[in-house]
Amino acid sequence: MRKKSHSPAGKPLTGVRVLVGRARHQAGALSSRLRDLGADVLEIPFIEIRKPRSFRPLDGALRNFATYDWLILTSVNGVDAMWDRMKTLPGLEDSFKSLKIAAIGPATKKAIEQRGLHVDVVPKEYVAESVVRSLKGKVKGKRVLLVRAKVARDVIPNELRKAGAHIDVVEAYETVVPKSSRTRLQAAIKNPKKRPHVVTFTSSSTVKNFVELIGRRSRATLGGIRTASIGPVTSSTLREKGLPVDIKAKEFTIPGLITAIVKKLEQEQ
Repeated sequence: MRKKSHSPAGKPLTGVRVLVGRARHQAGALSSRLRDLGADVLEIPFIEIRKPRSFRPLDGALRNFATYDWLILTSVNGVDAMWDRMKTLPGLEDSFKSLKIAAIGPATKKAIEQRGLHVDVVPKEYVAESVVRSLKGKVKGKRVLLVRAKVARDVIPNELRKAGAHIDVVEAYETVVPKSSRTRLQAAIKNPKKRPHVVTFTSSSTVKNFVELIGRRSRATLGGIRTASIGPVTSSTLREKGLPVDIKAKEFTIPGLITAIVKKLEQEQ
């Protein structure tokens, strides 16, 4: 890690190089706060957000909003993608009047509220299992729409169906590996002046794509680089891919991840 030194007041991450792998349009909030704390931030996206190959399933669900009792959104990307599509389908605003909304966490809740809507349920922990616990007593016999990425865990639909819900799952976007990041990432890991002290992982997709981008040979060069995980699902994916979990957020949010990084590195001083 970095050399031990006294950081300036309010700058506990001075001298720490942090690699942020969020999608390019989402890296700003995490990177900005890390820089405020003194970190040297390198942004190389591990994921790229793309439109689904077909909008037909999503369009069909949106046109039938009024037939659903609940809407579940599990990411800011899902919120953004759904609203972008709604702009092409006018006259849907009134469909929300009788629709209850569940958001997986505070960032998703905020994105929904910015559209002028009320969020009825946010689970105590910001993972799919907690969404299920929050909703399973409320959805028996109800029609539920889950809007999410193309590839995602099936915990929510499987468990809510067991709880008696009639649930439709539609794809609003997909995440892919940004091939253009491969050369930059491998070069940064090999370059002593750019080699990160910490790599942040904010979803399972960022883990899987990071491993693909660095390649098998480069994985052997990761010694000494700390991994920072936003939550238990991301941590599980890190372990599945043979990577350690050095830093774990207690609150599964971007602020929680930053707090965990600061705490861990201060302990190592």
